[in-house]
Amino acid sequence: MEIEIRKNDADIHLLELSGALDLYGAEQLKQLFMRMIENKVERFFISLREVDFINSSGIGALIFISSTLKKLNGSLVFIVPEGPVLNALEITRLKSYFTIAPSLKEALKREGNGD
Repeated sequence: MEIEIRKNDADIHLLELSGALDLYGAEQLKQLFMRMIENKVERFFISLREVDFINSSGIGALIFISSTLKKLNGSLVFIVPEGPVLNALEITRLKSYFTIAPSLKEALKREGNGD
């Protein structure tokens, strides 16, 4: 899995993931996330647009990130268009647990509204 990090003017960090979010990718993502939290980053968008495979380890990492940010009163929006990741979130009934947007534009709207 590859992760690209971008930051916008509103101090929101966008993590763009690509490839497989499996055991190895999940661990890589959690380690990066924890380093960012240690550096006081608390506003995230995580784009899963280019993730072509996700398993239980990957879903566990997403739950870990979401629950950690909720405890810190941080914000998180997942960017998940139609496809295998959205299907996995629907099957596991996690789609309603996460704040999900189909695009970056929609993510900005949802984060701005505090949804």
